[in-house]
Amino acid sequence: MTTSAAMNWEALLSTCRFKINQDIISETRTPATEEGSQGLRTDFHIDHDRIVFSSAFRRLGRKTQVHPLARNDHTHNRLTHSVEVASVGRSLGNRVGLKLQQGGQLPAGYTAHDIGTVVQVACLAHDIGNPPFGHTGEDALRDWFRDERHRHWLQGLTPEQTCDVQTYEGNAHSLRMLTSLEMYGGAGGMRLTAAALGTLIKYPWTSSAITAQQLGKFNIYRTELAYFQCIADELGLLSRGQNEWSRHPLSYLMEAADDICYAILDLEDAVEIGILDFAEFSKPLACFAKDKPLGNVQNVKQQCAALRGKAIGDCVNEVAGKFMQYQQALLAGQLPAKDLINLCDSNVHDALLAAKDLASTRVYRHRTKLVTELAAYPCIAVLLDALVPAVHAAVVGGKESLKPRQQLAIGLLEEYSEDDSLYAAYMKVLDFVGGMTDNYAADLAREISGVGIL
Repeated sequence: MTTSAAMNWEALLSTCRFKINQDIISETRTPATEEGSQGLRTDFHIDHDRIVFSSAFRRLGRKTQVHPLARNDHTHNRLTHSVEVASVGRSLGNRVGLKLQQGGQLPAGYTAHDIGTVVQVACLAHDIGNPPFGHTGEDALRDWFRDERHRHWLQGLTPEQTCDVQTYEGNAHSLRMLTSLEMYGGAGGMRLTAAALGTLIKYPWTSSAITAQQLGKFNIYRTELAYFQCIADELGLLSRGQNEWSRHPLSYLMEAADDICYAILDLEDAVEIGILDFAEFSKPLACFAKDKPLGNVQNVKQQCAALRGKAIGDCVNEVAGKFMQYQQALLAGQLPAKDLINLCDSNVHDALLAAKDLASTRVYRHRTKLVTELAAYPCIAVLLDALVPAVHAAVVGGKESLKPRQQLAIGLLEEYSEDDSLYAAYMKVLDFVGGMTDNYAADLAREISGVGIL
């Protein structure tokens, strides 16, 4: 789709926040200088702090990055991964912000560091909606609701609602966590700035949009659609069809930071736990050390760290440069590639691709990982087997129709309300299970199955 319209930085950096009162969405603003000094804590710093102090962010410390229930204390979990992605994202944003400032393209009242902080905030929150057991947990939640044996539980839902329930999506749950569940629950969530929320969204469309069917990814459940429409209008995101918008340009920096980190750091974890040796780790990244000695490193950990630092630094320089080169295409919503990494020079693009390929063949398919991931499916199934029939019976037949076991299951759902529709009740089940840590999901499944009763 071609268009002559373009987004602009004045709107894209909006510090407007939205709240919900009796289904009415309205603007709200948080004083950014309550400490008494102009600029001491900007609107984007407030966003940062709200995420860092949220319980959902804290739970990422017990959620899978690559290795479920890893026993090695040095391997990454979703929390450490998010912090590192945020660090890279801040560097990318700062570089782009400085270039925008030098080119006279940064709106008045904003600094280069504001761009860095917006990207940092989005990076901190990008995995906040991931379920236990990582992408395997997503697959397990989807498989249960798509199983032909469970189709009868979906009767009464609209096609759009069915698509949401059958497609647990960590990206969409991140938006849901930030705008519906945390802080001001049901009243705007964390009420982050429009700029931060826009930067977070990689897939600005609903589960039933054509693009979602093509890519298998989306960022907006029906529950958050009205809220995101306000965000999109405030930012001036370009419409791409029904319930589909162009991406915020800064979301490409958030995405690149994530890609850089998992391409390189997943391999470093593999060295840490003995799946790879340093020679295998360094092979796809050799171009970053060419003519650049690693220095006086004493052991494998230091060698990995030195090479990782050089690789990330070169990637940041290259990605920031490509962002500025394609800035006008980004503002027009017409980047000629799926992401910035694909536009990078061959030394960066090929190295990251080779690193991902190595991880895919040697790390992600390692037996220790496969066994634990396989166990995630019955674990998730035990939880849903107990919860879904209970909420279905409560919604369809009323609380008085519940069997004793179903009454017990309903008791686990603190957020369940007798006024909930079937769709709302199922979304709360997904909130409950998706919000669990790996450890809690495994423990609760064992307990309610009866195995852990003694």
